[in-house]
Amino acid sequence: MSKNYVDEIIEKLGQKYENQPEFLQATTEVLDSLRPVIEKNEAVYKKDAVLERLVEPDRQIIFRVPWIDRNGDAHVNTGYRVQFNNAIGPYKGGLRLHPSVNISIIKFLGFEQIFKNSLTGLPIGGAKGGSDFDPKGKTDREIMSFCKNFMLELYKYIGADTDVPAGDIGTGAREIGYMFGAYKRISRLHEGVLTGKGLEYGGSLARTEATGYGLLYLTEEMLKCNGIDIAGKTVAVSGSGNVATYAIEKAQQLGAKVVTCSDSNGWVYDPEGIDLAALKEIKEKNRQRLTEYKKYRPDSEYHEGRGVWSVKVDIALPCATQNELRLEDAEMLVANGCIAVAEGANMPTTADAVKYLQDHDILLAPAKAANAGGVATSALEMSQNSERLNWTFEEVDSKLKNIMINIFHNMDDAAKKYGMEKNYVAGANIAGFEKVLNAMMAQGVC
Repeated sequence: MSKNYVDEIIEKLGQKYENQPEFLQATTEVLDSLRPVIEKNEAVYKKDAVLERLVEPDRQIIFRVPWIDRNGDAHVNTGYRVQFNNAIGPYKGGLRLHPSVNISIIKFLGFEQIFKNSLTGLPIGGAKGGSDFDPKGKTDREIMSFCKNFMLELYKYIGADTDVPAGDIGTGAREIGYMFGAYKRISRLHEGVLTGKGLEYGGSLARTEATGYGLLYLTEEMLKCNGIDIAGKTVAVSGSGNVATYAIEKAQQLGAKVVTCSDSNGWVYDPEGIDLAALKEIKEKNRQRLTEYKKYRPDSEYHEGRGVWSVKVDIALPCATQNELRLEDAEMLVANGCIAVAEGANMPTTADAVKYLQDHDILLAPAKAANAGGVATSALEMSQNSERLNWTFEEVDSKLKNIMINIFHNMDDAAKKYGMEKNYVAGANIAGFEKVLNAMMAQGVC
C-alpha cells in the first residue's frame, strides 16, 4: 500500500535531516495537522510539489563572523539567515544570538515563522537568522564588533522589500542599533530594513511590549470564548526576558495574579504575586540573576534549576525557550487543575506534552498564534517606516489587540471547519497554511 503524501514527506525529511531534531519536530507537528487539508486535493498538491516547496527553504545562507574582543584577540562565530517562504510578502523573522543556535534551530524557527506571519493577516513571509555568538558578558565594544561584521555579510541578502530581520533572544535594541548603523553605512540607505529599532531612528512604540501583551490578548479571548474570565486567575510564567516581563505586566492589568518567573539558573515563586517593578529593576536595569528577587520580596521563594510548572495555577504561560515544558511538567499542570496553556516562547512545549495536554482537554494556544504579537508589531513598524510616520502607543496597541483577537478566531474557525473544535494547534497550522497555499498555487511552481 502506497504512503499518502503527508507521510511520504515526513519520511523523506526524517531521512534527509536526521541530525536536525528541532526542524523535524516542527515540520512533523505542522504536517500532521495539515492532513485534512491536503487529503481534499492530494493529487493536485502532490503534482505541484506543494509540501516539498513548503518544507525546503528558498535559500539558506551560512557565513563566518570574525570579531575582536577587549584584549585585541580575534574570534570567529557562525552566522545564519534562512529565507523560507515569501509567497505572501517579504521575508520577516528575528535574529537570535545564543550559543545554542545551529541550522536546525534556525530552520525550525523559520518554518514556524511562515505560519505565524500568515496568521497576522499582514503581508509578510517567513525567515529566521542569527548566530552562536553569546552577547552575555560581552562589552558594548565587543558586541559592536560582532554586529558590524555580521552585517557585512548579511546586508547582501536583506532589504525593506526583500527581507526584514528583527530582534530575538540575545538581540535587543542595542544589537539592532549596531546592525542598523552598519547596514546604513554599507548600503547608503536609511530604510526600514530592520525592526525593533530605537524610536529616534524609525522604531515603533509598543514594540517592546508587543509579544507579551499580544500573548495575553489572545489568551484572554481564548478563555472568554470558552466561558472563562481571566480576572482572578492564578498564572505561572517562565522566563524573565522581554516576553515574560510584559506578559506579566498585561496579565496583572487584566486582573490575574502571576506567581512565578524564571531565568536560566532557577525560578521564583511569589504567592502574593510577582513584583513587576522589582523584576524590571533586576533584569532590565541591573541585568542581574533572579537570586536578587528575594531582597525585594523576603516572603518569596527562590529555587535552583527547573520546577516553575510545579506550582498550582489556572494558566501556564511558557515564555522562555523551546521544549521547556515537558511531559512531566504537563502532568503536574493537569494534576494541579490548570485549565489553559498559551505559548509565549517558540515551540516551548514538547510533542508528548502537547498530546498530554490535549488529551486532558487543556486549552492550548500554540506559539505561532499566541506569540505572533511581536512580528505583527514589527510589520506595523515596517508600515510606519514606509509612510515616514510614527503612530502613538495607543494606536499601535489597539491594532495589536485587534490582530491577536482575529488570530484566535481564525484558528478557532479553521479547527471547527475541519471537525477539530478546540484543537487550536491544528487550527493555527491550517489557518496559516491555507493563505500561504493559495498564494503559492496562484504564483505557479517557482
